[in-house]
Order: sequence, then structure tokens, then C-alpha cells
Amino acid sequence: MMDKQQMQEFIAKRVAQELQDGTLVNLGIGLPTLVANFVPEGRDVTFQSENGFIGVGPAPTEDQVDPCIANAGAMPVTILPGGSFFDSAMSFGIIRGGHVDVTVLGALQVAENGDIANYMIPGKMVPGMGGAMDLLSGAKKVIVAMEHTAKGNPKLLRECTLPLTAIKAVDLIVTEMGVIEVTHEGFVLIEQNPEFTLDEIKSATGAPLVISAALKQMA
Repeated sequence: MMDKQQMQEFIAKRVAQELQDGTLVNLGIGLPTLVANFVPEGRDVTFQSENGFIGVGPAPTEDQVDPCIANAGAMPVTILPGGSFFDSAMSFGIIRGGHVDVTVLGALQVAENGDIANYMIPGKMVPGMGGAMDLLSGAKKVIVAMEHTAKGNPKLLRECTLPLTAIKAVDLIVTEMGVIEVTHEGFVLIEQNPEFTLDEIKSATGAPLVISAALKQMA
């Protein structure tokens, strides 16, 4: 059984496989930021940080940390040669203008129709909506990277019970249990982590789960 760090890295590695050559990708705070560390060798992917730069690199080593270079979650990052810095107006112009190919976000809940809730003000589970609203409506593809459950409670549901960040926005979900497409028919499991049985995955999902006829093992 994986510990939390191993689980997050496992999810991030699988998400990184979805990123294609020549794409501009925005990574949300938390788990999604790990994706930049696992881009397959030789694949040309450019990362944007919504707080104002393009060309985000892998997490820095201790001797690489620059306090002036941090992502939208205030975590230290590196910037690759050719990267650029700009203000928030330019950053959100890129996002709202439809120039982001893929955004990878965490979520508190995802509904079977693609609705997503990834903030909650009353309990302050996370600080607020932030730029997620813009990313969910502006990016060409939305990937949710998250743990399958929260304290044993399903996060994939028939309907979200928390305030929505966006409606019908999610395309793909990657958890430690598998890879799930959001379709007109609902959640479709296309890849299974062999550490979990289909019954375990179904019982951890709070909505019907269609098993793809072409189901693969999660790499």
C-alpha cells in the first residue's frame, strides 16, 4: 500500500503521460505541481504559472531555491531557459484567451457530468476559488489529479454537494485507483491500478462507474 507521498507521485507521473509535445499546461496548487517533475524525457511541454510566468521547471534542489521564483501556491520552483515573467493581466489574458492547452487541477468533488468543486469558503478547506474558475472555462482540456476519497468518503459523485467552481468542465480524472473519463454516460474507468480490485474502485466511487471494454492496467 502506498503512503501519501507515493500516492501523489504515482498520480502525478500518470498525469504527466497525458501531456503532449508542444502543449502549454497550467498546474494548479498542491498535487498538480508535482507533474512538472515527471514529464517524459524528450517531450516538449511548457508550463505556465497563473501568478505570472511561462517556463516553469522541476522543483528546485536545496541549492537552487530562489525566493523570488515561486508558483501560484507560493512553493519554490525553477524557471527554464527561455522562460518569461509578466503581470497578472497578461497571465489571465493567456488563460481567458484560450491559449492554455491543458490545465491540471485538484478537486474536492467531481460529479458524473463533469461539474467540479475545488474550493469551500465556510470551512476554509482551501483558501478560495482563485484562478480555477478561469482555468476551467479557458483551458482546452481539464484533468483532475486527486486522491479517490477523502477520509474514506467518495469524491466522485452523482452531484457535487459543495459550491461549484465550474459546470461540465472536467474531461479526465486521475486518482491512485485509476484513470476515469467523464462522458455523456458518466464516469468510465479506462485504466485500473492493479493494486485495487474493480469492486474496491466501484465502492469508493459515489456514482455509477462504467468499465471500459478496452480497460488497461494503469502504468
